[in-house]
Amino acid sequence: MATIFTPKISPCLWFDGDAEDAARFYVSLFPDSAIKSVHRNAAEGPSGPEGSVLLVVFTLAGQRFLALNGGQKMEYTHAISFQVDCEDQAEVDRLWAAFTAEGREEQCGWLRDRWGVAWQIVPRVLPQLLSGPDPAKARRVMEALFQMVKLDIAALEKAAAG
Repeated sequence: MATIFTPKISPCLWFDGDAEDAARFYVSLFPDSAIKSVHRNAAEGPSGPEGSVLLVVFTLAGQRFLALNGGQKMEYTHAISFQVDCEDQAEVDRLWAAFTAEGREEQCGWLRDRWGVAWQIVPRVLPQLLSGPDPAKARRVMEALFQMVKLDIAALEKAAAG
């Protein structure tokens, strides 16, 4: 019998009836992502009528997630967010546009999608620009970052260069 790998910890996102729509949207944005299973309510309950979607198991970039129709609207806070490590400006721009199309922009690379989930769209180069032996360089990068909504790699690199 084959063993199916199930991680010990998986993020579970709470939705009010649109867990499957959210999972399908997220899966469309990242390679190595898929809907793994959709579980339906066996009987009418707080999460919906019999036969409606209760839980969606999906992966994003290989990471297992759950989307639960919990039966009422719950607000997400910044205490939990998902940071996306972006290879280049094109990936930053693509994801930013997709998430904010029905969501909203925030400061310093943060945004909220249409369900209110907080995401950080961060270029992979940022930690390199903020590290190293030159504290003045890191300060310039941070000052530039604090002025941004969507992060701009060229502007951050220019700040690093002085």
